[in-house]
Amino acid sequence: MRLLLGGSLLGFGAVLAAASPAAAQSKPDETTIDLDVVAKRLDRERSSIQPSLGATRYDFGKTAIQNTPQGENASLNQVLLRAPGVVQDGFGQIHVRGDHGSLQYRLDGVQLPEGLSLFSSVLSPRFANELSLLTGSLPAQYGLRTAGVVDISVKSGSTNPGGEASVMGGSYNWIQPALEYGGRSGTIDYFAVGQYVSNSNGINNPTSSYTPLHDDTAQWYALAKVTGIVDDSTRLSFIGGGASARYQIPNVPGQTPQFTVNNISNWNSSLLDQRQWEDTYFGIASLQKSYQNFNLQLSGFARYSNLSYQPDVIGDLLYNGIQPYANTSSLATGVQADASWKAASAHTLRGGFLVQRERVTTLTNGNVVTTIADPDNEGETIASGQTTGYTQGSDLVGWTYSVYLQDEWKIWPTVTVNFGARFDAISGVTSENQLSPRINVVWEPDPRITLRGGYAKYFVPAPLNQVNANSIAALSGTTAAPAVALNSPVKAERSDNFDIGMTVKPVDGFSVGFAGYYKFAQNYLDKGQFGAPITLTSFNYAYAQVAGWELFTNYDKGPWSIYANFAWTRTSATNITSAQFNFEQGELGYIANNWIFTDHNQTWTGSAGAAYVFNQDSDRATRVSADVLYGTGLRTSIVTPNDASLPTYATVNLSLTQKIPVSVSKGTQVRFDAINVGDHVYQLRDGTGVGVGAPQFGARRSFFVTLSQKF
Repeated sequence: MRLLLGGSLLGFGAVLAAASPAAAQSKPDETTIDLDVVAKRLDRERSSIQPSLGATRYDFGKTAIQNTPQGENASLNQVLLRAPGVVQDGFGQIHVRGDHGSLQYRLDGVQLPEGLSLFSSVLSPRFANELSLLTGSLPAQYGLRTAGVVDISVKSGSTNPGGEASVMGGSYNWIQPALEYGGRSGTIDYFAVGQYVSNSNGINNPTSSYTPLHDDTAQWYALAKVTGIVDDSTRLSFIGGGASARYQIPNVPGQTPQFTVNNISNWNSSLLDQRQWEDTYFGIASLQKSYQNFNLQLSGFARYSNLSYQPDVIGDLLYNGIQPYANTSSLATGVQADASWKAASAHTLRGGFLVQRERVTTLTNGNVVTTIADPDNEGETIASGQTTGYTQGSDLVGWTYSVYLQDEWKIWPTVTVNFGARFDAISGVTSENQLSPRINVVWEPDPRITLRGGYAKYFVPAPLNQVNANSIAALSGTTAAPAVALNSPVKAERSDNFDIGMTVKPVDGFSVGFAGYYKFAQNYLDKGQFGAPITLTSFNYAYAQVAGWELFTNYDKGPWSIYANFAWTRTSATNITSAQFNFEQGELGYIANNWIFTDHNQTWTGSAGAAYVFNQDSDRATRVSADVLYGTGLRTSIVTPNDASLPTYATVNLSLTQKIPVSVSKGTQVRFDAINVGDHVYQLRDGTGVGVGAPQFGARRSFFVTLSQKF
């Protein structure tokens, strides 16, 4: 992992070779050399359009990804958990700097619209040549999703020539084959990768048992990238990909039905059969143009996402009083442009815009248990034991418009100021807009010391596909009718953010740093999981405060790669002001008059790891690595909402990778991973807390073996 703080670079993992692998295979002709030079220059110029000046940036190169348990076979969020202050949650989610979600994903600099997937990660570390997480006071080109920016530099035929096949197998009937291939034909560069995942531990186990019940999953992920160099200053590219995942919802045995339905009151909860499907497909077409001191990237993008839930025919009625067959689909299309101009020796101007249209349709058909007057309590109702059908649906269209302009001004040789503003407007469930000023100052009094400070105003609208626009009246007179008949529209979050940081490199290969931040938000966005299908619904707190700090240190020299992170965060909020029907009246009343911790707050978070390579420069190299994840637990409710935290946990993981010299092979490798080697039983969620829908336990001890072959 490499860490860039205010322009200063720290190392964790080996630095990528500057020479193109394609060029190293054989002596190229003059055309190949020219194409290599042009491609690398255009890559640099694309990066200069969207710099991270003033923000905190954590870079994961290929070596850092390989040092992560399971390597490229791990999920993207598992890699990101190794960055400072990133908190793990159930369903594979992560939280960055006290926010629930609000992560932006970019492929080669193009923002990918947020989809519907909850359990599955649409993007894989296997797609990335380099992977970065940007946090803190973000420059003006980053907006809409601001807790963190996950920037993926996608592999190409030049960075990853040839092919590689691998297969990972292990605990929980895990099988994960993958295949990738890249190359170049004339001016066309191409790369494609795909993987399949099948196991019996698809979603976090809701019990502490080693083997979850009814938890099979089958998933595939794929991406292709084609790039064509038109001339020495013009490049066209297309990135297309998708993911499809099928999940069984795991069961908790020994549960007692809450209702009697058609004279049935007894049921074995271990036999419940609930399922969820998640599909996402995306495409990005880009034109990059460079002329003297001017650089431009213009892109069109599209993303289709679909989520379907199939209930248990009888069980959902017995346990939940509602049996929804639900489907949600979302289609987002748009245009993004980013440009930079070196106007003078001390000034670089940057600007751009984004326009996006999204349509979200939902349809739910199902059955629900009706209610009748309670003969023993006048004015109260009880379940009748009979069912009736119901239909809910919505069709929402939303537009997003963004434009920004900023100036990178080098005041003195050691001081750089990046200042500007962006304007965002949305039209959909609500119509809102905001002008957001940004400023960052970076000071390097010594080549070994970097200090920075920044302020950013953020405007964060709720994802349109996470807004529940269903009619509450459709469930009136049933056991599923909400206790609170109020559904105020979800508004965009508006916040003021302050960020400071320092990095010191006392000796070669060793770095240590600090970052601190504070955020005050109005209409603070949070998300909860309310019933089925298992997805997220956005809601607002009237006000919130987020404060925290991070310590990090890295050592990267020779065969050693070592890192350690430690972070403190406090996120508190008050007064739920939208989507109130998801909560009980007592809960709403308490939060309206008291500040509470948000459910995703984890006070202390840490991660650390070390890797050593024996015979580093030989074809018999052996990499040994270990890492640990630590957390003091997310929030739970005992007396008042989110008034306690779950128990502290720490999990240790080990990896061993061995290269095998085979005379006819371009590269053969065997890898062994042990996850949670101490078999520590730890709970990420216990089913209580504001917006928490189900208990979830972390992964138990598991073992995996991966065989990979290059060709």
